[in-house]
Amino acid sequence: MMWRDGEVLSVRRAWGPANRSCAELEVRISAGPAGAGCFGPGQCLRAIAYEQVTGVPEPGERVRLEVSALERGLGTGGHAMVTARLSVLVADDVSEGHLVKARYMPDQVMVVGIDEQGAAHHELLSQPVGTLSLDAVPVVVADLHSSLPAVLTGLRSPSVGRWEEAPRTVYVMTDGGALPLAYSRTVAQLREAGWLAGTVTAGQAWGGDLEAVSLHNALLAARHVLDAEVVVVVQGPGNLGTDTPWGFSGVACGDAVNAVAALGGRAVACLRVSEADARERHRGVSHHSLTAYGRVALAGADVVVPLLDGPLGEQVRAQAQALCEPRSVGAQHRRVDVALDGLLEALKHMEAATGVRLSTMGRGLDADRAAFLAAAAAGRHAAGLLAGR
Repeated sequence: MMWRDGEVLSVRRAWGPANRSCAELEVRISAGPAGAGCFGPGQCLRAIAYEQVTGVPEPGERVRLEVSALERGLGTGGHAMVTARLSVLVADDVSEGHLVKARYMPDQVMVVGIDEQGAAHHELLSQPVGTLSLDAVPVVVADLHSSLPAVLTGLRSPSVGRWEEAPRTVYVMTDGGALPLAYSRTVAQLREAGWLAGTVTAGQAWGGDLEAVSLHNALLAARHVLDAEVVVVVQGPGNLGTDTPWGFSGVACGDAVNAVAALGGRAVACLRVSEADARERHRGVSHHSLTAYGRVALAGADVVVPLLDGPLGEQVRAQAQALCEPRSVGAQHRRVDVALDGLLEALKHMEAATGVRLSTMGRGLDADRAAFLAAAAAGRHAAGLLAGR
């Protein structure tokens, strides 16, 4: 852990709904360990403050920052984090919730859970196992948070030459990446543009319109409380990988497929695809998708194969075909080939319409089209499932 004290110079920007916003501050360091080689007194840096944790500090306030991720030069997650306001005593939170998220951390958050005793929908979610289902709604499961806007684009472009209002779509954020939903400017922009009907945060993640203890209850709440016609399940920003076969946060995609099947939904597996990643294990279909869907998911899913051109397309189709072969353990996946006609233009339209800039691992749409086309293809297939119901 690396701590620094500083003075807030300005609130650079803020996003998200009232009482659950995230703010980016400009902070000038005033104190740190003697001989500190970085972030010493007088240096300025950007810091994140969560309204649900500390409130939003004002210019002139003194704050305490945690700077270890920033010092290590991380991409997503490489910010200083406001852990305390030293100039003011913030009023106690009088929330009536009993769900504690980021449990046993100094900045744990207490929220009102959709599934806790006494909550308005506790009775709904208390029905015996097998009584309440997802009613066969499509649930798109993806690895990277950057896939979310592309999936929504595909939902609005169900076939070539058509651009429609999307079905009522709810985002379920799992806890594999960032825990605070407010950290995602993408979600804030998509909500503001009307592209998402609501959000649910599951597990240790927090800050959604609804809070749930488990992914299973998050899915049921998305369907039966927020009236979702389509659900998208993706971790928050900042996935973690270790260059080991099992050591990556996206392994939870397989668990999500199992949860969808257990609840009577239609799992749509979005493949993580890249034409530009410098790491061989992520070129074509990433080993993350091959492991999560091929080894962890025991239920069958619709594996959406984007019909890309050239050698990359051949590689992706071959990898997807192997993924969909009969397995000794687990149900067989269903390969679904999806045409990409019009989706590149639709993705550009999405950027213009919502202000979201597509970016995955620092690469935009022009640098890694395959990544976003694969996610958009998954959304297009989910829209097709709705049309066929």
